[in-house]
Amino acid sequence: MVCQENAIILHLQKLPKLLILKDMKIFLGADHQGFHLKEKIELYLVKRGYSVTDIGSKELDPNDDFPQFAQIAATKVLGEDEKTDPRAILICGGGQGMCMAANRFNGIRASVIWDAREAKMTRHDNDSNVLCLPARVLDDDAELWKDIIDTWLATPFANAPRFRRRNRELDTY
Repeated sequence: MVCQENAIILHLQKLPKLLILKDMKIFLGADHQGFHLKEKIELYLVKRGYSVTDIGSKELDPNDDFPQFAQIAATKVLGEDEKTDPRAILICGGGQGMCMAANRFNGIRASVIWDAREAKMTRHDNDSNVLCLPARVLDDDAELWKDIIDTWLATPFANAPRFRRRNRELDTY
């Protein structure tokens, strides 16, 4: 199974870089620890033709708190028409805080991701709609964060009955 998953990841990496779901809406947010990475990611996504909405922080503020940005992103994702495949990318120091805050909202499936394999799996199996990135790990490795984001954005949900059932179970808690 690992060989097959690796082959899929390699295939995704070889796809044309401009194979983009243009109608997808992406909400991008970060606290002070993720601010610089957020700015880089926004430029990267806009250059690739994605519809990106920066939900903050708009300027570096060492006193801001991640929960406010996770809340804004979660409500934006949940308030969008599903046809636009709304998603959010949230960045803080370790990714965990943003993930915990976002996952408090029914219908949000946020995941902290550190490599392309996990990015693929969280989309394929869990229909993750919020990607949480650890700035302390990724800020200085553009190749890695680009690979994670490209894989996460390009991987479709498998829509298998067991995966849909598990997502429904999550939403009942």
